Order: sequence, then structure tokens, then C-alpha cells
Amino acid sequence: MAEDVKLDEVEKPDKVEGFTDLAHANSKQAQVEPKDVTEVREKESSAPEEFEDEVEGNIKRHLNVVFIGHVDAGKSTTGGQILFLSGQVDDRTIQKYEKEAKDKSRESWYMAYIMDTNEEERVKGKTVEVGRAHFETETTRFTILDAPGHKSYVPNMISGASQADIGVLVISARKGEFETGYERGGQTREHVQLAKTLGVSKLLVVVNKMDDPTVNWSKERYDEIESKMIPFLRSSGYNVKKDVLFLPLSGLMGTNMKTRLDKSVCSWWDGPCLFEALDAIEVPTRDPKGPFRLPIIDKFKDMGTVVMGKIESGSIREGDSMLIMPNKVQVKVLAIFCDDDKVRLAGPGENLRVRVSGIEEEDILSGFVLSSISKPIVAVSEFVAQLQILELLDNAIFTAGYKAVLHVHAVVEECEIVELMQQIDPRTKKTMKKKPLFVKNGAVVLCRIQVNNLICIENFSDFPQLGRFTLRTEGKTVAVGKVTSLLTASDGM
Repeated sequence: MAEDVKLDEVEKPDKVEGFTDLAHANSKQAQVEPKDVTEVREKESSAPEEFEDEVEGNIKRHLNVVFIGHVDAGKSTTGGQILFLSGQVDDRTIQKYEKEAKDKSRESWYMAYIMDTNEEERVKGKTVEVGRAHFETETTRFTILDAPGHKSYVPNMISGASQADIGVLVISARKGEFETGYERGGQTREHVQLAKTLGVSKLLVVVNKMDDPTVNWSKERYDEIESKMIPFLRSSGYNVKKDVLFLPLSGLMGTNMKTRLDKSVCSWWDGPCLFEALDAIEVPTRDPKGPFRLPIIDKFKDMGTVVMGKIESGSIREGDSMLIMPNKVQVKVLAIFCDDDKVRLAGPGENLRVRVSGIEEEDILSGFVLSSISKPIVAVSEFVAQLQILELLDNAIFTAGYKAVLHVHAVVEECEIVELMQQIDPRTKKTMKKKPLFVKNGAVVLCRIQVNNLICIENFSDFPQLGRFTLRTEGKTVAVGKVTSLLTASDGM
């Protein structure tokens, strides 16, 4: 992605402003005295003002963190170690996983078993589904989203990243492994570009496996990786000084995770540990009074119909009436679950399970949106978007009639480029006079896109999370884009 064309250049200034000064992080955190989270959640209030207070500030702040990176970089192991160090997993469970991993002759995989729960993932050592877990520090509740690293499961990674506020990019320092992930075709590059496109505005880049015999906490190796990654992160649209923080660690051993590196282990590192760095990230500004939007990522039966997803806007309360779009079915909210706790209400940014009545589970698809009745989300089959072409397949021509798979929030739909409307100069950002017949790699183009079924999306300028998307062909991300206008039947379709 060219540095001077950033997909989120039109975003409103309501995103994460940056990592807070770590030197002052502890004193800042000491001033935060959140009420007991369960006490606040269980207190129901019918007064809108009191409800607004509850979802805006009187409980622990909440962040959704997605772990991304090349296969075998150590994402699941690092996530598992976080849960162990934060007290979510006890010693007995760890011992059970150690024995299970040893029986499979995979001794070093036992920490990954905490996040990789199904047998296929444990046998192959590859995450397939997006793992989900929760942990807390003194000031923050975190939802971990463990995304698969293998290129076959990129659609699942997109689903995970679309729910995240911040990303932890895990890179293996082991000799040869960083190079494999970073070279053309490696998932380190694609994951970074996808994360930026999907709204992951902050990145913690953890250089993992620093304890490996080929590395042995080498400053030279750490500096080499950092020097190669910085230009690429910058070209992907990240402000490296403000939005990115590098740190070394060992996910398997838990070194530099909950407590800072001991000088006897690594004499040259004088920065924060992982928990400190996560605590120092500012939470995005969110609007609990906006129109309710919860893209549905999954659904299942459990004493009724339960939908899962992250609130992108607005608030929800037990007893509310909502619409499921695009099929316009009115449902009633029977129960809300957050971090495995039943709650009466929830605000934006929360990952929820919501039990509803009025619809059968089989009538809901991933990508449907639970929406407010007063201001429902629009369902369209055609829209105009600004696209940036990343890298087309060999011999492919991007022109009217081009077909690809569209990924936007939890939606996966086949689409067709109906018309190339205008080409935009990436340097000047001005529209070129001549209407293009086709465009090449690196081009920025305004085009009309059509999908087979109705999908729920928003203009990027109104709801960035519901208006940014990727186009993929044959397992490769070929373009990223943002929705600029929605075309409905009244627009002459």
C-alpha cells in the first residue's frame, strides 16, 4: 500500500490517539479506581443518564486485542502464556496440557493448547478458528482474539481482526523464521496490510522466541528485524512513531510479559514488558448513544437463538427490541453475556453473546447485523467505493467485469466490479480527467461494485468499521477499499 494513500485518511479523529507515556503509565493508572465490574454490570437502571454513565466510564476500560502474524510465530503460545500469567489458567491445567503435548511429541506446544482448543488444531499445531479468551490487568479488561496465521485461513483472520481495537503482531526471531514470514508470500506482510485496512490502528510488534539458541537475546537480531519492519509498517499506513511499539519477549517462557526483563537475561533492553505496554494503550473514543450496530460473526442455539459479535456503535439493554438486517426481522433481547458473565446492559466495543427471541438460528447468517429499529442499517446489493489495488494475480486485468470475494466486517460475498468511474492520482489525490478502462497495481480508483445478495454496510465516513473492506482472489488479497456511497433501489438500480 503506497504510503501517501491511506485508507483511513477521512476517518474522524475519534480513534486511539497513541500509546501513553510509559514513564507515567503507573501514576496514571493509580488514579483510575473503577468500581467492581460485576456490581456495576448487575445494577440495572431505566434512566438513560445513569445508563450512559455505566457504559461510559464506571467500569474497567475494555480493549479487543487481535494476535496476528505468520504461522508458527508463536501467537497461540503467547496468548496462552498471557492467560496463565494473569491467573485465568491454573497450574493443574498447565500440567495436563504439558503431558498431552509430550504424548504427541510436541513438548513446546503446551501453552498453545490454552488457545487452540480443538483436536485438529492441537495435532497440526495450526490455529484454524479465531480463538477467544479474556483476561484483566488492574485497569483494563482485555478480549484476546487469536487469529490463524496460515494463509489457508486468512478469511478467519479477517473476521478476528475486524473485531479488534489493537493488534499484537507476533514475529519469530528464530533464524530463518522471520525471513520466511516477511518475504513475499509470507503472512507477516499480508496480516499487517489487512490489519490496517480492518481498522487496527495500533500495533504492538512483539519479537518472540528471543530465548531461542539461534538468537540468545541478541540485540543485533532484534535491531535487524526492527529495521526491516519499520519501512514496511510505514508503507502500510502506520505512523511508526505514534502507532507502533516494538518489544522483545519469549512467549513460551513468559519472559518480558508480566514483569520486565531481568538485566541478567537481557542487558540492553530498558523498555516495558507486554502487560505494561498493553495497559498504556489508550481506548478508542466510542459513542454509546449512536445507532446500535452489532455485526453478527456467529450464531447458535442455547435456550433460544444466540448471536455473537462486537458492538460497533450504540448500547444494548436486556428487554430491548432490535432488528436483524438485512431480513428485517424484529427480535427481543432476552439476555446479554459479556466475558461469560450475564449482564443487563453493554456499550460499544464489547464482544457479546446476545440471546434473542423472534427468529430461528437457521435464518441468520454471518454478516447479518443486529440493529436499532429507529435507525436501522441499510441493506444494499450495489455501492460505490474507493479502491487501492495492492497486487493483482499474474495476467489479471482490473476492469469492469472483474470478479473477487468481498470481505467487510463479518460479510463474505462474491462481487463484481460493474464500472470504473474515476482514477485518483495517489500523489496529488486529485481525480484524473480521463475515465479509466483498466488499472494496474498501486492504482487508486473509484468504482461501482455489485454483490449477489443484500449486504449490510455503511459509508466509511459514518462508520469506519462497517465501511472498510478487502477484495481477495484465489487466496490472495488484491485490493483494499472504503465505501463512499450506498446505492439503493431509489438510486435507479
